Amino acid sequence: MADPALTGAPSAPTEPPAQPKTWRRGVALGVIIAVIALAGIAVLLYLGYNIGPAALGIGLAAAILPVPVLVGCFLWLDRYEPEPVWYLAIAFGWGASVATGTALFVNTQASEQFDRHGLPAALVAVFVAPFIEELMKFLGPLLILLIWRREFSGITDGIVYCGLSATGFAMVENILYLGNHAYRAGAEQYGPNTGTFLLITAFILRIVLSGFAHPLFTSVSGIGLGIAARSAERRVRWLAPISGLLIAMMLHGSWNLMTVIAQVTGEALVLLYGYVAVMVPIFLAMVGLAVWLRSWEGRLTERMLPVYVRSGWLSPPEVAALGTLGRRQAARRWARRVAGDAGVKAMRDYQFAATRLALLRDGIERGLDGNAAQAVQTATDERRLLDTIAACRHVFAGRDPQTPPAVWDGTRYHVVFPDGVNRTLNAPPEPVVPVPLMARPPQPAYGQPPPYGPPGYGGGGYR
Repeated sequence: MADPALTGAPSAPTEPPAQPKTWRRGVALGVIIAVIALAGIAVLLYLGYNIGPAALGIGLAAAILPVPVLVGCFLWLDRYEPEPVWYLAIAFGWGASVATGTALFVNTQASEQFDRHGLPAALVAVFVAPFIEELMKFLGPLLILLIWRREFSGITDGIVYCGLSATGFAMVENILYLGNHAYRAGAEQYGPNTGTFLLITAFILRIVLSGFAHPLFTSVSGIGLGIAARSAERRVRWLAPISGLLIAMMLHGSWNLMTVIAQVTGEALVLLYGYVAVMVPIFLAMVGLAVWLRSWEGRLTERMLPVYVRSGWLSPPEVAALGTLGRRQAARRWARRVAGDAGVKAMRDYQFAATRLALLRDGIERGLDGNAAQAVQTATDERRLLDTIAACRHVFAGRDPQTPPAVWDGTRYHVVFPDGVNRTLNAPPEPVVPVPLMARPPQPAYGQPPPYGPPGYGGGGYR
C-alpha cells in the first residue's frame, strides 16, 4: 500500500481485501459472554449461600453505589473515541465475575494452606491476593486486545478497559466485605444497630477513602496494554504489558502490606501515613496522566489529519474544529442550527470517523501493520472512513446561510462571493471559521493525488 504521507491520499488496494474471519470473532465473543455469565451466577450463588440473602442484598446495595461514579469517570475519559458498548460491558463483567470468582477461590485455598502450615493468614493478602487479583483483572482487557485489536487504539483504551474490569471486581469484593465482614458479623454478635454502624464505617473506609484502589492498580496494567497496542516492536508488545502488570501487583501488595501492618501492630497511623504519602500521590499522578491522555486524541487529529488536508479530502477548518472537545461541541451546535437533528447526528458520526482516521493514520506511520493482509485491511478501513466523512459532510455542509459557498481543493479556497463570482483565495495562517466546508475530492480518488501543499502545512499551524 502506498503511504498517503508521501502521496497525499490513501492508495487503493491492489487486490480485493481478505474478508475478516468474523465468525471466529463471533464465536470468541459468544464464548466470553458465556464464561462471564456462568462465572457471575457461580459467584452470586457462592455469596448467597455463605453470607445469606440478607447480607448479600445489603452488601450489594452498598457496593453498587460508587459504580456509576467510577464508570462515569472512565466514560468521560473515553469521549473522543468511545469504545463499543459490548467491549466495555465485557471488561466490567469479566472483572465482576471471572476475575472475582477465580481470585476468591485461589485466596480461600491459599488461606487454608497457610493455616495448615502454621503461617499467618494475613500473608495471603500480601503475597497471594495481589498476584491473582491483578492477573485476573488484567486478562479480560488482554483478551479484548488480542481478539479485537483494531478496537484497542492506545493507552486511553487500556486504562478504560482495565479500569472497568477493576470496578466490576471491586463491586463484588465490596459485597463480601460490606455485607459479610461488616454488617452480618456485627448484627449476629451485637444486633442490627451494630451491624449498621460497622457497615457505614466499612463503607467510608473501603469506598469513600479507598474506592479508587482497585481501578488505580489495574489502570497501570492498562497503560502497558495501551503501549503494546500502539507499538510495532515485538519486544515492546511483550514487555510493556508484563511490566504494567508487575507494577500493578507491587502497588497492590504495598497497599495490602500497609493494611496488614496497621492491623497487626494496632497502629492506624501506619495506614494513614501510607495513604497520604504513597497512595494519594500515585492517585493524583494517575489522574493527571489520564486527563492529559484524554486530550491526546484531540491533539492527534491536528497532527495526523493535515495529510488529508493537503490532498483535498479535508479542509483546514475541519481539522481545527476537531482539536478539542469544546470545538467539537460548538461544531455540533452549529450543525443542529443549520441542519437540525440529522445534522447533529451526522456531525457526531463525522467526528468519530475523523478521530478513527487519525488513529489509523498514526498506526500506519508507526508501522503497526505486520503483514500484507493487515496493510490491505488498513487501506480498506481508510477508504471507508473517508467515505463516511464525505457522506456525513453532505448533511450539514453548505447549509449555513451566513457562510458563502466555498470549496477547498487541497491548496486554495474557491469562494462564491455575493456578486456571483467564484474567486480563488489562499488559506489564511489560521482557520477563520472552524466549521466544515465542502471538499473537492481528488481525481482519481486513489490514483496519484497532488503532492504536498504550500509550505507550512504540518508545521506550526494550518493554512
